[in-house]
Amino acid sequence: MPHLPEPRLHDQAAFDTALDHLLTLDDRLHPLLELAGRPTLRRRAPGFSGLVAIVIAQQLSVAAARSIQAKLDAAMGGDATPEGILAADPAALKAAGLSAPKIRTLTGIANSLVSGEVDLAHVEDMEADAAAAYLTKLPGIGLWTADIYLLFCLGRGDAFPHGDLALQVAAGDAFGLPGRASPLGLVAIAEDWRPCRGVAAQLLWAYYGARRARIGVPT
Repeated sequence: MPHLPEPRLHDQAAFDTALDHLLTLDDRLHPLLELAGRPTLRRRAPGFSGLVAIVIAQQLSVAAARSIQAKLDAAMGGDATPEGILAADPAALKAAGLSAPKIRTLTGIANSLVSGEVDLAHVEDMEADAAAAYLTKLPGIGLWTADIYLLFCLGRGDAFPHGDLALQVAAGDAFGLPGRASPLGLVAIAEDWRPCRGVAAQLLWAYYGARRARIGVPT
């Protein structure tokens, strides 16, 4: 089979095309689609502001993250920039709702970008796994955050956050495993989905939500 390029999920039409291809790669995914329906593409802003949004949202409810994001945007006079974060009074960042660890992470990222140690544009033409590894050079950014950035901010169709708990639970349930899939097990399963692993991730998240809704568990 010829090597296919990684899809770029710029809009819903591109996502739907990639999903149709994904379904030809693994028949086991069809029941997930029947339960969950076709996922709606989720996107965030690319660049530093996208990373800021991802960091803010970590370990917070959607409502809490939106509140902090709004307060930070107000304090910054718009989207946060590396230079703006570095120039901001830490007390103002704290007043916006950012915790001390998240302030350290954002200032560390900003320093790395301003110094040129990391160039976000550099990942555009890198293979998805290599791009994720490159992004972990940013302070406080692990593979999960890097893959989420690639998938939702850049629309990289093969970015795959295999450390995501919901994906592990969904795969375990969908494929009849005795429990949730391990991170390495999920990596192995996802090999069949290249170059559309990120599309599969969005289908698994939709399936996870649909399954929890069916049994009355809050998502």
